[in-house]
Amino acid sequence: MVVFRRLLGDVLRTRRLEQGLTLRELSSEARVSLGYISEIERGHKEASSELLASLCSALDMQLSEVLSATSAAAAIEEAATAPTPLVRSAATSAVASAA
Repeated sequence: MVVFRRLLGDVLRTRRLEQGLTLRELSSEARVSLGYISEIERGHKEASSELLASLCSALDMQLSEVLSATSAAAAIEEAATAPTPLVRSAATSAVASAA
């Protein structure tokens, strides 16, 4: 099962690290506690829309960019964990039809 909050945390952490920011620096810029940001990045807490907007602003990202990246990550994870459909060969189908 895909956990959206974990994927969202991955997107936010990746952006923070790409910008070379520490949790402390992001915390100061976003005015969100360091511990809470850490919990969000690890997928243990859900970010409210207001908190997410503050983090996006501090990370110089649009909310739509964060949600799009999270959605793309969810699609990849869903595809990787989806059951593989059974494909019947022509010979198997012919045997099944004859029975």
